[in-house]
Amino acid sequence: MSNQAIGVLVMSYGTPESMDGIEEYYTHIRRGNAPTPELLAELSGRYEAVVGGVFPLRENTNRQVAGLQAELDRMHPGRYVCYQGLKHARPYIEDGVAGMAEDGIRRAIGIVLAPHYSTMSVGSYVKRAKERADELGIEMTFVESYHLHPKLIEALVDRVKAALEPFNADEPVKVLFSAHSLPVKIREMNDPYEQQLMETSAAVAEGAGVKDWQFTWQSAGRTREPWLGPDILETLKEVSSEGYKQVLAAPVGFVSDHLEVLYDLDIEAQAAARSMDMKLARIQMLNTDPLYMATLADSVLARDAWNS
Repeated sequence: MSNQAIGVLVMSYGTPESMDGIEEYYTHIRRGNAPTPELLAELSGRYEAVVGGVFPLRENTNRQVAGLQAELDRMHPGRYVCYQGLKHARPYIEDGVAGMAEDGIRRAIGIVLAPHYSTMSVGSYVKRAKERADELGIEMTFVESYHLHPKLIEALVDRVKAALEPFNADEPVKVLFSAHSLPVKIREMNDPYEQQLMETSAAVAEGAGVKDWQFTWQSAGRTREPWLGPDILETLKEVSSEGYKQVLAAPVGFVSDHLEVLYDLDIEAQAAARSMDMKLARIQMLNTDPLYMATLADSVLARDAWNS
């Protein structure tokens, strides 16, 4: 490989490769503290409910990395080489950086499969990647967010419009945009995460012609500190009390099918909606949508041009 090639470290949260890897994965998330048997059984049960033991979830990320590579090759053949780095599963972020060094990469760009920046999410990926890159003599810069990229907004608008079509046009539909909750303390840090999510939601709502929408949170961690809310389960109760019978979930903070979507929304929130006699539908996730692949590629190219 030419050492003139630019490495692209594609980072994401990570998911186990199989049911057998859940304990190791959960232990890493808990900073080396193994989960109690009860917690492990609960998490394993969630995965079992979603994948039935087959486990296709990891393939989503693999396909996204391959899709970005293909798009970069189409635009600039041979200039960029993608590597994968996961926060809580192998290959870890540090493994991806080490792979670049082994291949002779001297310059690299990092990008996270998450459009919105927070010091507690994207910022933590960047910190780990930069520390390892500095150790290995790789000059590395990062795409921190792309939450208003026109192609990202277009892809989300398309999904909202498509998901609204099957609803009864004679009844109002409440659109609930959502993202992964974070601890409330990010507000004291002037963290941009919440504001960026509101900007994405407003842009998508405007593009899709949606007037009746609100933002809610989901998938909060189980720690003693308070997390951003209300949670979507609480919001569904509120929406039901207002008389709504039709709700569309638009989890714009997520870019692929994984546990927070397939379980927290498709199973848990769906059951809550049924108990209140509400119809709940969800937009399709971005996964390897060409517009999302183009968003990632454009963002990498823009960062590369800025560095040049």
